[in-house]
Amino acid sequence: MTHEVERCRKAIELARGGHAVSVVSSGDSGIYGMAGLLFEVALTEGMGGLKIEVVPGIPAFVSAAAILGAPLMHDFASISLSDLLTDWSKIEERIESAVSADFVIVFYNPKSSKRKEGLARAMEIAAKRRGQATPVGIVRNATRDGQEAIVTSIGEFGAYYDRIDMLSIIIIGNSQSYAGEGRIITPRGYKGVRL
Repeated sequence: MTHEVERCRKAIELARGGHAVSVVSSGDSGIYGMAGLLFEVALTEGMGGLKIEVVPGIPAFVSAAAILGAPLMHDFASISLSDLLTDWSKIEERIESAVSADFVIVFYNPKSSKRKEGLARAMEIAAKRRGQATPVGIVRNATRDGQEAIVTSIGEFGAYYDRIDMLSIIIIGNSQSYAGEGRIITPRGYKGVRL
C-alpha cells in the first residue's frame, strides 16, 4: 500500500519502452484494485498509443460469498472501510444508506493494525436497523492457505472482532437473510414457487 501510483508509473514507463507489462492486483483489479488507478495515471500522462487490457479476476466478496453459502442472492452493497482514500464521514453515509435500503452489505478492508474503530462503528450502524439475530459471515484468506470462515450474528459479532484484519471480508445479511448449517442464505424471493 501507498506505492500504487509509483507502480503504475513504472509499468507505463516500461510499456512505453516496448515491454509487455502486467500490473497485478489481488481479487479483481477493477474492484478496489489497480485498474482504475492505472487508467487515471495513463490518461493524465497521455495514453500515447498504450493499450491497456483489464483481465477479470474473482473478487474477494464472490469467493467469500461462495464459502458462506448464498448470502448475495439479492441486492447488495460493497463498502470499503478504509479511510485512507475516502473520508470516514462519506463511508459512514454509505453504510447508513445501505442499511436503510435493506441491502446485504459486504465490508472490504474492515480493520488494520492502525485502524480499528471503523468496523465497530459500522457494526453499530447496522445493529440500529437490523436485529441482533441478523446473520454475519466473516471470511479470512478466502480461497488461500489459512482460510477461515465464521457464521455468526450481529449480536455475537464482537466475540470474533480480534480475528478480523485486512484479509477479511465481512458480509451482513439483509432483513430476509438467515443462517443454517453454518451457511448464510438470502432468499431471492421466489414466493409461490413450490420448493
